[in-house]
Formats: sequence, structure tokens, C-alpha cells
Amino acid sequence: MKHFINNRDLFKNYPSDHSEIILGAGCFWGVERLFWDVEGIWITYASYSGGRRPNPTYEQVCTGVTGHAETINIIYDHKKISTKELLKIFWECHDPTQGDRQGNDVGTQYRSVIFCTDATQLKAAKESKTIFEQTLVKNGFPKITTEIKLNQPFFAAEECHQQYLAKNPNGYCGIKGTGCALPPL
Repeated sequence: MKHFINNRDLFKNYPSDHSEIILGAGCFWGVERLFWDVEGIWITYASYSGGRRPNPTYEQVCTGVTGHAETINIIYDHKKISTKELLKIFWECHDPTQGDRQGNDVGTQYRSVIFCTDATQLKAAKESKTIFEQTLVKNGFPKITTEIKLNQPFFAAEECHQQYLAKNPNGYCGIKGTGCALPPL
């Protein structure tokens, strides 16, 4: 399967020196659109992560019984964009204080998550959370509810969800930030 935007192989042939991180910030359609054109990102794809059932379907994930979040996998060249820069985009693109929702999208599948693939990413995620949480609290928001974990299983979403908003330009996108900016890391 090819990426609809850049025509690269969606699930293979990644450069060996690139890194991967998995992010969830509500509906994966809007989150993926936000990242696929960022300089230094090789590929993005929609996935289901952090749940209990192998190979879940969209319908199963939407019921909440699988425990998965709608996520995107990001393969990136850390020489062109740092994990900290990706995390800045992530924190600012959604409201990480809402728990199991983002705006009108309600359910555990819409929770905010960062699933890291190595200890360096995990450290950066936790540090950035602490810094952004201080900014949010100063601006009247509650504490961040984002789940941050290492090495969570993930499963690619169905083809119809891959680069959905490029294929359906008038499709729904509920992604909306808090209006707060993450201070320099």
C-alpha cells in the first residue's frame, strides 16, 4: 500500500536511520493531516494503539471494548526534526486535559496518548508534558491526562482511514488546540 500524499510504501522500506513515534490526539484523520507535510517526516499512517485486542477493526475500536486509541505512526528523520519539535506540534494541536475525548469526539479511542519507541523519546515526552502542563494550569486548564508509555502494540487502521482527509478534503476534522504554546524546550 502506498501513502496517498507522497507515494512511499506505507508499511515498509523506511530509511534505517529514522525514528518512529506514535501519537493520539483525538480523531486520527486530523492528526495525520497535521503531520504528513511536516519537513523531516518520512511517512505517517493511521493506527490503533494501546489496546488489548489484536488486529481490531474501526467498528470494534469505536465501541471502546478493545481499549485502543486512534493514533498515527510517524516515521521521521531525527536529523531534520527532533522529537521535541514533534512533541511541540502534538501538545499544541489538541487539548490534552480532556480525558477520553477531543471536542465533540467522545470515547476512550479519542484519548491523548504518546507511545514512544525508545527511552530517549519517553524522557522527552515526560519532560515536555511537565512544561506544557505548567503553561496550561497558569491559563486555567486542569492537569494533562495524556497517557505516555513505552513500546505499546499497534495495528494499522484500514486503508480507508489512511490519509483520509487528502482523499476526502471536506471530511470532518475536530482537531483544535487550547491556544496555549509550549515554551522552548
